[in-house]
Amino acid sequence: MRLVIQRVKSASVTVGGEIAGRVGVGYLVLVGVEDGDTIDDARYCAAKTAGLRVFEDADGKMNLSLLDVGGGALAVSQFTLLGDVRHGRRPSFISAARPEIADGLFASFCGELRGRGLHVETGVFQAHMEVELVNDGPVTILVDSRRRF
Repeated sequence: MRLVIQRVKSASVTVGGEIAGRVGVGYLVLVGVEDGDTIDDARYCAAKTAGLRVFEDADGKMNLSLLDVGGGALAVSQFTLLGDVRHGRRPSFISAARPEIADGLFASFCGELRGRGLHVETGVFQAHMEVELVNDGPVTILVDSRRRF
């Protein structure tokens, strides 16, 4: 499972002209599910996301987590994070999980975040989405469950 986590002042996702999800201070989390990912990958990524300390404390150091600041997470499924551009100019998405697997693992990831006490909003799986955000910093962190060690 591959994540792009952006610290935001606000973020929203719109589908068909309607807002599907929105958060204030928190994270926009783009989630790519790879072929072979399991519930263990979802748990690992949720633990990393919830525990990530990228919010500033009183001394201006990135020392606080999303829970510490009372922020929310807007999770958006994005298979294009698995795009392989090593050959040619057109990305290959062969390593992305099939939609029926990816949808379940994306839901598990969101459920794991909620189980850790986080407010989670989502986009709409397999829909064309418009994502807006006010990036804070900017702070952008990559998490890959296959690069744990």
